[in-house]
Amino acid sequence: MKNKIMRILTAPEYEGMTEKELLEKAGLERHKAGEFLSELDFLEQEGAVYQTKKHKYILPETVGLIAAKISRNKRNFGFAIPVKEGEGDIFIPKNDLMGAMNGDTVLVAITADQVSAGGAGSREGRVVKILQRGSYRFAGTFEGSRRYGFVTDTGAGEDFFIAREDMHGAKNGDRVLIKVREWPSRGRRAEGIVTEILGRATDPEALLRSLVFQHGLRTEFPEKVLAEAESIPPEIPSDEMSRRTDLRGKTIVTIDGADAKDLDDAVSVEMMENGNYLLGVHIADVSHYVRQGSELDREAYKRGTSVYYVNRVIPMLPEKLSNGVCSLNPRTPRLTLTCEMEIDRTGDVVSHSIYESVIQTTERLVYTDISDILEKDDESLKERYRQILPDLKRMEELAEILRKRRMSRGSIDFDLDEAYIDVDEEGGVKSIGIAERRTANRIIEEFMLKANETVSEHFFWLDIPFVYRVHERPEAEKIEALKAFLWSLGFSLKGSPDNIHPGALNDIVEKVKGRPEENVVNTVVLRSMSKARYSEEALGHFGLGMRYYSHFTSPIRRYPDLLIHRIIKEFLAGEWDEDRQTYYEGFVPEAAKDSSDRERAAENMERDAEKLKMAEYMSAYIGETFEGIISGVLSSGFFVEIGNTIEGFVKVASLKDDYYHLEKNNYRFVGERTKKTYSLGQSVTVVLKEADIEKREINFEIESGV
Repeated sequence: MKNKIMRILTAPEYEGMTEKELLEKAGLERHKAGEFLSELDFLEQEGAVYQTKKHKYILPETVGLIAAKISRNKRNFGFAIPVKEGEGDIFIPKNDLMGAMNGDTVLVAITADQVSAGGAGSREGRVVKILQRGSYRFAGTFEGSRRYGFVTDTGAGEDFFIAREDMHGAKNGDRVLIKVREWPSRGRRAEGIVTEILGRATDPEALLRSLVFQHGLRTEFPEKVLAEAESIPPEIPSDEMSRRTDLRGKTIVTIDGADAKDLDDAVSVEMMENGNYLLGVHIADVSHYVRQGSELDREAYKRGTSVYYVNRVIPMLPEKLSNGVCSLNPRTPRLTLTCEMEIDRTGDVVSHSIYESVIQTTERLVYTDISDILEKDDESLKERYRQILPDLKRMEELAEILRKRRMSRGSIDFDLDEAYIDVDEEGGVKSIGIAERRTANRIIEEFMLKANETVSEHFFWLDIPFVYRVHERPEAEKIEALKAFLWSLGFSLKGSPDNIHPGALNDIVEKVKGRPEENVVNTVVLRSMSKARYSEEALGHFGLGMRYYSHFTSPIRRYPDLLIHRIIKEFLAGEWDEDRQTYYEGFVPEAAKDSSDRERAAENMERDAEKLKMAEYMSAYIGETFEGIISGVLSSGFFVEIGNTIEGFVKVASLKDDYYHLEKNNYRFVGERTKKTYSLGQSVTVVLKEADIEKREINFEIESGV
């Protein structure tokens, strides 16, 4: 329907039509009119079409308008980030925001477009129409009196006025959830109604809950979505089982964390008569249950991904699916999509097939147990899993072959420390450690990487729309800066900044392994690279050294995986035709961009939750001394990591023994008189001065005399 509308609007002779005229032009049957008008409304909300004052629908760009999302600054001006990739951000002065807040989708008119002598451009604009609000609920801190109050620190870029009758018991210093009563406009404040008191602003749990709303995450499933999920029968119909390849007789296992409940990938490894390995990667067939256009599908699209933070999860799909009918629970028949690969002793995929299947996993294995068997030869665990022990040994053997093959192609093997935050039943932090990445974890990583690559290349050559996971080559300027930093540490980065090879970066990663500065160097290398995203184009994955790559293996928790499963199954079933090609050509680019946006929101939430819990944990150690390493340098000071990924900030203003200048290109501060330096990667001794849970900040000072 969308393609039908856009074909009309983009026709050379098109000059604008009303809703009624568009319906007539489309020539639809009467019963499809509602679907047509709903899609027209949706296209208007996302800025793809624009309705004029005369109620005619046109493309926004024909009248110089740009669809964008608003990012508000604390100083009340903002930036409009165009929906179309490749266009630069647009500065929006405070008086031209028209009440738009963080996350709102708007139409912007350019008011100034300047190009500097060097060719760099800067644009200024004004919001002419708010198409869609980013959120209708916000969390913030209540400040007020008996007569009225305000809710601040909502992340919306705007404070909300709260009338006395709308306070609902909120007191000064409460963290509250509000819904919008009135949106801001010129000369009028935003107004809200307190709907829930989350707790005191100093309460870590209240702050953690409010983060969810600040990042615009959807926490509750609508009734229609839950009802649709509940209507799905737990049993698989016999006709569905019989039409698929039956793999229930094979030894197939899942290997996950002990707490995992959404098991969406299973593996099998067999030896073939010719000495090659037969690797089977079997992925939950979520697309069988989540049909295109269904309530479940619409909600999954809006969420984009499951969000994992501390010891909690906000799932993309209701529990009935994520932990139930879709999850590859042990010894239970499950529908899957299988990628089966014959792999030789050098790690080459000799042949492969992709097909619909039904499996029944033999065991639900845990990373720690399998790692203890393969690393420590644990006798009790070997006895417990004696029937599948040969399979585990084959998996380890094949994973190592695949890893060596991948590394020989230049893949970068980052081994960055990730925090593992252990909390009690009330959510309080018991300890913070390093998340383990052991043999079993690496086995599953290698198998998933190979399946993702194989599926991507297969469908690339079929020349049909697909969602690729892309990681573009780093910018030359960032590689130049990285070279300078590495040189200061005594490392030489090979190759030209304009055409750096991932193998050159991996050489550096290998050289720093086991050294004190390993984590810092890995972090700086990572920051010098582009950010991975989803795209309709197969632009390759620089970090992995792969020409073709996608996300195929986690459809329970990622929408791009679910979408490409749908594409794969339609193609396998022979349902592909010109209409499906046209539909996906229009839908895939949008889904790729929206999925990238939702992924960033989830990552920001996870990072902020981690920072909050670290500040909470460190609040018990005020005044104590720690050994650390300088892990980041800004104009205002530098970050120090003290172990277990806990990082705090040293303000340059707190360095009282001298006046320090920043040498940006050398990632260091140098004392004007003493010439003392504080450089990235340098070991320092610090004292914890502050751990602000509400601001999610940890502040250190250099120990006196050091």
